[in-house]
Amino acid sequence: MKQNKIQENGMNIYMQKKGIALMIFCFNILSVYPSIGQTSNLSYVTSGGVLNPIQANMDIRHYTLALDVDIPARSFKGTVTVDMILGQNADTILLDLVHTLKVGRIKVNDKMVAFSQTDDKIFITSEKGFSKGRQKVAIDYGGVPPVPVRAPWDGGFNWSTDRNGNPWMAINCQSEGGKFYFPCKDHPSDEPNEGADLFITIPKGLVVAGPGLLQEVTTRKQRSTYHWKTNYTISNYCIVFNIGKYKVVSRKYTTTNGNVVPMQFYVLEEDTAHAEKVLDTKARDTRILEKYFGEYPWVKEKIGIAEVPNSGMEHQTMITFNNGFKYVKIGGHDYSDNLFHEYAHEWWANKVTNKDWAHMWIQEGIATYAEALAHFELGGLEAYDENIGQHRRYVTNKKAVVQGEQVTEKATYTRDIYFKGSFFIHSLRYLIGDSIFFPTLKKLATDPKYTYDNFVTTTDVEQLFSSASGKDLKPFFDFFLRTTEVLEFTVKEIDHHKYHVSLVNYFMPLPLELNTDKGPINMIMSKEGIRVESNTPPIVDPKGYYLKKVTQL
Repeated sequence: MKQNKIQENGMNIYMQKKGIALMIFCFNILSVYPSIGQTSNLSYVTSGGVLNPIQANMDIRHYTLALDVDIPARSFKGTVTVDMILGQNADTILLDLVHTLKVGRIKVNDKMVAFSQTDDKIFITSEKGFSKGRQKVAIDYGGVPPVPVRAPWDGGFNWSTDRNGNPWMAINCQSEGGKFYFPCKDHPSDEPNEGADLFITIPKGLVVAGPGLLQEVTTRKQRSTYHWKTNYTISNYCIVFNIGKYKVVSRKYTTTNGNVVPMQFYVLEEDTAHAEKVLDTKARDTRILEKYFGEYPWVKEKIGIAEVPNSGMEHQTMITFNNGFKYVKIGGHDYSDNLFHEYAHEWWANKVTNKDWAHMWIQEGIATYAEALAHFELGGLEAYDENIGQHRRYVTNKKAVVQGEQVTEKATYTRDIYFKGSFFIHSLRYLIGDSIFFPTLKKLATDPKYTYDNFVTTTDVEQLFSSASGKDLKPFFDFFLRTTEVLEFTVKEIDHHKYHVSLVNYFMPLPLELNTDKGPINMIMSKEGIRVESNTPPIVDPKGYYLKKVTQL
């Protein structure tokens, strides 16, 4: 998600198993769906947390969404099919779905089954139980989906119109998870390894933008169905679509490895004059990101962008974008942080994915740090330092970046996962040096051990960098990510023009730059501290590599 969303919100920021009804509900679209005026307080809904043991037995393989969208009624109806593998025989299958959407009937392997929908969960049962192995769960459901008060921070269907009055809609559900609009296993540790298919039906004349590749468009009785398909592993909050009076502006992009990928911008017809500039920017940004993080991750599908009525999101192969086509100048080049940050998530979030929301800083912090690298590429070291300096100033330290394990998205989500996460990566770079840092960062983004079907935690990142550097970096990771402490330096004059620099909360040897009257000197901060001669008090860490507090004694 866009780090500027935190800024835009103001720098003021911010199973038990139930009884199962042994009844098969007959599907009646009119009787089970809530009316358009029905509302519910959904602020408590969040993604992730402690994984339910019933769901731990479920390995999601594929989602198929076939939905018919009624734009005037702001509702939809349809079927979601969930392909999964059960690790062991089970008496219950458990899926998540916000309670404001109502289930009509469920079939497992084409046989009707009993279910109970309660507390944003669907408990599915069978008298014979469910056998270990492959299961196909088809769920007929629908209703009026949640509408965000403040998209995209709040999830739901953001219904809007373009300047010509045409319908324009975007879905966002990172915070709440895919359950905010379709039945799924809503936990970041499990993504559909075989991808997803979306069959979205809308009024003829409008266009659906979705993940993967567009397979076909069929039209019947003034209704058009768009079939989008991705074969890649994809998080459930990226299995979304956008609707608008779009024109598709395309070109080809050749990746750093020589693969040719379609680059497509789903832009409102009224904004097509801006399209080529966006694609030019996108191509340049791709070259920057490939330099540091390896080839564009989704070469078998597309580089996609969709214009939406809210700030951008990192939806896989179809990131969303809306900044009024405004740019800032960096080193004489036009730059959009909204466009770049969401695009960096194709590597950090979509390809390298945190196993648990507790480690969300990995995707948000490194995507934010990628912006600093873009500033360096466009404006040199001065631009990099200025951007990193902003990240340092935005750190709040109100709570630890990593708060444990199996934490919900809303509990984890603060501005520090962006800015402290980015600044931590900057500090790590200083600690181990560029010759180790950059190849290791690229390895994290390219090694199959950490990408696509394999998810990561903070410990995985720490162990990778520790191995590459030959240093035990766990104390460094723990100090900056698992506490709210900063380095506390003291500078004490112990004799005429002689000073002792010490670290009150010392935890490991750290490289340290000091400015003296003779210029900068580089030393290693030991437990005993550093003695230095200078006609003026030494300045600790003048370039700002660390989060710190300095006290003159």
